[in-house]
Amino acid sequence: MAAGAGAFAPFPGHPPASLHEFPYPPQTRPRVARGSPTGGVPPAIDLVLGAAAGCLACVLTNPLEVVKTRLQLQGELQPPGTYPRPYRGVLRAVGAVCRADGLRGLQKGLAAGLLYQGLMNGVRFYCYSHAEDAGWTGYPGGTVAAGAVAGAVGAFVGSPAYLVKTHLQAQTLAAVAVGHQHNHENISGAFKSIYQQHGVAGLWRGVTGAVPRVAVGSATQLATFASAKDWVCEHQGKLYRGFLDCILQISSKEGLLGLYKGIGAVYLRLGPHTVLSLFFWDELRKMVQHQEPPGP
Repeated sequence: MAAGAGAFAPFPGHPPASLHEFPYPPQTRPRVARGSPTGGVPPAIDLVLGAAAGCLACVLTNPLEVVKTRLQLQGELQPPGTYPRPYRGVLRAVGAVCRADGLRGLQKGLAAGLLYQGLMNGVRFYCYSHAEDAGWTGYPGGTVAAGAVAGAVGAFVGSPAYLVKTHLQAQTLAAVAVGHQHNHENISGAFKSIYQQHGVAGLWRGVTGAVPRVAVGSATQLATFASAKDWVCEHQGKLYRGFLDCILQISSKEGLLGLYKGIGAVYLRLGPHTVLSLFFWDELRKMVQHQEPPGP
């Protein structure tokens, strides 16, 4: 009995009925500073991982890019109702592209798209990783500023590839052609043609519109991603025991519509490419970290 009493010395009179009565707080993982790199992936590695993540997402979302390009160029600088509309909505546009160019038409401009995503996202994540290592993302608004600057630099570097991608994706049969048809034979021919006609500056046409667009998008994406991931890491085990438990709790207390709160605002800015790019980037980071030898 003496030994038993000694074992529960912090509890005079009676042992604890449950862990909730234990007077010492449970041990938790060390908290990582908000916005800090997950496991310290070097910026040079993040350049490769960011490029790979963007390319993987590009393969899956390029058909939507083709459709988007055709819809945007349709009726360019023409009053509404004065031009034919071979592309009417996303689903009909997909069918129109397939009828005119076959299933392969949905992947038009893929090579240029991969080049663009590799350059833009590689540089973007490289710059953002540098900002993380320097500790800039730890300051209030740091993730937003770092994301914006990283996106602007990436957009500038990738602008020529984006221009060529748009040219190639717009090319189709005359019956359903929209916008100016440049008739490039391939990606190298497109670069050569643009350079011969407009010089080096011609390769950066549209960069003044691309830089602010990507800067705003990148600031939103990276800041939101970092904040959401930090929130999940901090609250895991406090509100929900896991993903399925989270779904069950929300649906039981708030109804099924509770699972869709804010969906309009989310998809107003975040689309499939954003989600896939950041997902692949994070997963590739984890793979690299697991392969690194443990420290001494």
